[in-house]
Amino acid sequence: MPDLLVVGDSLAFHGPERPCPADEPRLWPNVAAARLGGRAEIVARAGWTARHAWSAISGDPRVWAALPRVGAVVLGVSGMDSLPSPLPTALRELIPVLRPAPLRHTVRTAYRRAQPRIAPVLARLPGGGPATLPPRLTAAYLERCRAGVHALRPGLPVVALAPSVHRAADYGLAHPHRAATDAAVRRWAAGAPAVTVLDVPALVGEHVLGGHGNPDGLHWGWAGHSAVGEALAGLLEATVARPCPCSASTSAPPRSRRRSSTTTASASPRPAPRT
Repeated sequence: MPDLLVVGDSLAFHGPERPCPADEPRLWPNVAAARLGGRAEIVARAGWTARHAWSAISGDPRVWAALPRVGAVVLGVSGMDSLPSPLPTALRELIPVLRPAPLRHTVRTAYRRAQPRIAPVLARLPGGGPATLPPRLTAAYLERCRAGVHALRPGLPVVALAPSVHRAADYGLAHPHRAATDAAVRRWAAGAPAVTVLDVPALVGEHVLGGHGNPDGLHWGWAGHSAVGEALAGLLEATVARPCPCSASTSAPPRSRRRSSTTTASASPRPAPRT
């Protein structure tokens, strides 16, 4: 059976205690791929949204190399998109590059202390306050991902993961945008060819909200990974495509509307700096 290409956030490689190497067999992408008789190519990083997924698909040569041989593409983003972001995302993502180092540490510490207090307050505002990525942009970037994939592999099955639930104290237990993001993902999938949605909250909701996942209240335990991996494999068993006979060396990358830099990194056993 062909392999899977998974472009995702930290839920793709974070276990019940810590981030794991991409070849950890209990991670949900590897659970799904093993059941299908293949392997998973995981391109993911902590904090990635649908915008980062598009950057990876349009700018990472490892993605271009994988596309000719995979049987499906899984877009494991939208969870981070739906989280509250008291500080505008563009500013928040600049924190890791602030200089000098003492300033960076001061700003990061202040933001970590403020976010759990501010997020619930903003969640009570009309519209729930600012999200990491507005639902309409999540859908727009997912469509760019699909179009880029289908430009090289027309009709290749694409699965989008619906945004998960959380009980994270770091976000003040607030999640006001999850329903809107979920609805936007489903509307996009309903009108897009060869796209299906995996209902992640139905699979891990009790697991996460019952406190059976990672103590951070955001990531999953191995039972959650198993449930998602098995469900994904079941969804794909009847639709997974055969590898493209073309070679990776002859495949052209999907073209972006704007010049983009290659910012993609594989899942790493070392956690990315948290902001």
